[in-house]
Amino acid sequence: MSRSPKTPAPQSADDSSQLASTSTGRGSLLVIFLTVFVDLLGFGMVLPIVPLYAKSFSEKYALEAWQTGLLIGALMSSFSLMQFLLVPFWGRLSDHYGRRPIILIGLAGATFFYALFGVATAMQSLTLMFVARIGAGIAGATIATAQAYIADSTTTKNRNKGMALIGAAFALGFTLGPTLGGVAILAGGAIHLSPWPGYAAGLFSGVALLLAIFCLPESLRPGSEKAHSKLFDREALAAALRIPTIGTLLLTSFLAVFSFGNFESTLSLQIDTMVQKQTSPETTPAFLASLLRFANWLGHESPDNVKLIVVLAVFAYLGLVLTIVQGFVVRRLAGKVPETTMAIIGSVLATVGFLILGLAAMRADFHLLLIAMAVEVSGFALVNPSLQSLISRRSDPAVQGGILGLAQSTSSLARILGPVFGNYLFSRSVGAPFWAAAVLMVLAVVMMFFTIGAKQDFTPETKAV
Repeated sequence: MSRSPKTPAPQSADDSSQLASTSTGRGSLLVIFLTVFVDLLGFGMVLPIVPLYAKSFSEKYALEAWQTGLLIGALMSSFSLMQFLLVPFWGRLSDHYGRRPIILIGLAGATFFYALFGVATAMQSLTLMFVARIGAGIAGATIATAQAYIADSTTTKNRNKGMALIGAAFALGFTLGPTLGGVAILAGGAIHLSPWPGYAAGLFSGVALLLAIFCLPESLRPGSEKAHSKLFDREALAAALRIPTIGTLLLTSFLAVFSFGNFESTLSLQIDTMVQKQTSPETTPAFLASLLRFANWLGHESPDNVKLIVVLAVFAYLGLVLTIVQGFVVRRLAGKVPETTMAIIGSVLATVGFLILGLAAMRADFHLLLIAMAVEVSGFALVNPSLQSLISRRSDPAVQGGILGLAQSTSSLARILGPVFGNYLFSRSVGAPFWAAAVLMVLAVVMMFFTIGAKQDFTPETKAV
């Protein structure tokens, strides 16, 4: 998803040993997990409903369809753009001043700007909503700094287990966040476009802030300043492209993340369109029909809020599928199935999922949509970690940090451009974003086949001369 965790830069064994001897231990890792999890609950509450709120503004200003698509894409991308520009800056600050103050700043910013999102909704202010999303992106240092915190607190041997906490917090937050967003709407009363998800998200981030203030110690030793790679290092780019298959893997990763951003940013609008077309309860899956009846029973005659509840329920389902696949399937396959094979299988699954999504969109079929989502998300859960692992293993250790940073920048660009492209296509045809994503994933599959014959691990022989 748009705030997905990024691959940390590698550390030397000496550094790891030194930092592991600090006072931070399992208790600190539990606190950082809870802090990130509670913060991501708020993120999961707000992200699914942003496109529908933007659509409401477009109707208010009587925008044309293509203008609506660009507006939604811009609002969705503004968060990722700010992260792309400023997360490295926060990282450098955390090296100088410590992880804890940067995490506190990020959580304080999230608390304020999520609450501002609720205010913007209540006031029907498009300007304030852009300020809220841009501000949340600027303050979005929590994930990257939490990864650095875990790197400080673990040894090289148990680093992967520590980083898995961030993935678990993300998956759980994105599963429970939309559910709690629906509860916030139900509790807030039958009003047009409820501001309560924004207020509740701010509340959760505030709880995370208090948890960090009182329970989170500093992980970085004074004087242990570390060097950070540049945001988009030309030398790292040149070195990466000279190593066989690295350029291919970077482009494949861009295509995969771009396609997923395309899907993720238009899913809410697709669900909204389907709900509008429902003519009988028989055409709606049982659990969604029950949810709609429950909302009506509580007096939520507002069609906008009923649609929001359905959107949040579907996103919770998406998060649950992602949690199951990442937590059980990927973990069991890791080390047993080659990364290239996993990436190809995942790309094929994602392609099939996008094709079915396009068909579901054209037919306005909710059942088919849910099946397609499960297939597509399962594919992406296989593709993303496999590509990151391949890029790391194929990289020269001397420039590995720069290449992994380049991979992160590539993914960030994809998360910025994907929503703009996808929402513009959606304004033309409801199935167009998914057809386009399927074509891009076919290209990704073809590119992955070029990496099969190459050695996966870096050796002196693979280094470009």
